Amino acid sequence: MVVHLSMMDISSHNPNLQPYRVGFVLIEGFALMSYASAIEPLRACNLLTQRTPYEIHHLAVEGNLPVSSSGARIPTTMTLEENAELDLVLVMAGGDPALVDIPKLSHWLHQQASRGVLLGGVSGGPVILARSGLMEGRRMTAHWEHIQSLENHAPKLIVEHSLYVRDRDRLTCAGGTAAFDMMHALIAEQHGSELASQVSEWFVHADIRPGELAQRAGIAERYDVSNRAVIVSIEAMENHLADPLELTQLASLSGLGGRQLNRLFQQQLNTSAIQFYRELRLRKAHELLTSTSWSVEGVALATGFANGAHLSRRFTQFHGLTPRSVRRKAGS
Repeated sequence: MVVHLSMMDISSHNPNLQPYRVGFVLIEGFALMSYASAIEPLRACNLLTQRTPYEIHHLAVEGNLPVSSSGARIPTTMTLEENAELDLVLVMAGGDPALVDIPKLSHWLHQQASRGVLLGGVSGGPVILARSGLMEGRRMTAHWEHIQSLENHAPKLIVEHSLYVRDRDRLTCAGGTAAFDMMHALIAEQHGSELASQVSEWFVHADIRPGELAQRAGIAERYDVSNRAVIVSIEAMENHLADPLELTQLASLSGLGGRQLNRLFQQQLNTSAIQFYRELRLRKAHELLTSTSWSVEGVALATGFANGAHLSRRFTQFHGLTPRSVRRKAGS
C-alpha cells in the first residue's frame, strides 16, 4: 500500500520523515525555463537543509534522454513501466501540447491519480492532463498561448488566467518563472515560510507572486494589508479553496499561534482569519456560479463546502441570494 503525504504533512521540525517524492515527466520539447524554475527550488531546499526533503526523479515517455526546447538533454532516472511510488507528478511540456497523444502516458497518469498522487502540469503540461480527462470538475491554468485552444477543445473546463492553481489533487502552472512561485508556495507549506524565503533569496528572487491571478495586483494591494503573516495566510487560503486549511495550519505557516493570527486579522481586516477565509471561498463560489455551468454540488466541492446544501446555506447568508437565483440572474 502506498501512503502519500499531503502538502501539509512534511515538517522541517521532523527530519525523520521520508522525502517527498517528485517525478518530472519530460515531454519531448519541454520548456527548459519552466523546468529549471520548478526543479531548482527543490534542489536548493535540499542543499540548504543539508538533508533530502525532496527526492527528485525524471521520467521520459520515450527513450532516456528527452530533449528540451533549447536542445538540452536530461537523463531520466525512472520509466513509466516501473512501479513508481511518487507523491507529486509534474508533466513538463512545451511546443504544441495538443499534438501529444500518447495512450500509455494517459494510462499511467490515470494510474497515478487512482493512487492518490498529486498530479500537476507546467506550461503545456496542464493541456496534456486536460486532454487525458484528468481536469474535469477542477479549476486549472496553463500557459496563455494554450488557453484559447484548450477552451475550444473542452469548453466546460474551468481555465483561469492565473500563475498557478491548486485544486485538491491537481496543481497546474502557466510555466516560465511562475513555476518558481508555485514551488515557493509548496516549500512554504511543507517546511515553513522562513525556509521558502531562504530558497528564494538564494536565487535572488525576493518578489514572490501569489498564484491567484497574474493580471491582478498582489495580496497587499488587493486587501490593503501590510503584515507579512496576514499576507502569507491569505496566499495559503487562495491556494486551498477546495481543501480548506484549519486555523492551526494557517497559523503554523505564518509562524504564529492561532490567537495571534486572529488578532492580526482583526487589526488589519476587522474580521477573524476563518471568517475571512470563508468569505473568500463564498466569493469564488459566486464567480463559478456566474461563469460556469457547474452544478451547485460541483461548485460546493470546488470551494471547500461539504455539499450543495452546506454551500447554499452559507451562500445565502453572505450574498443574500441563493446560488440558484444568482445563476438565473446571471443567465437572464
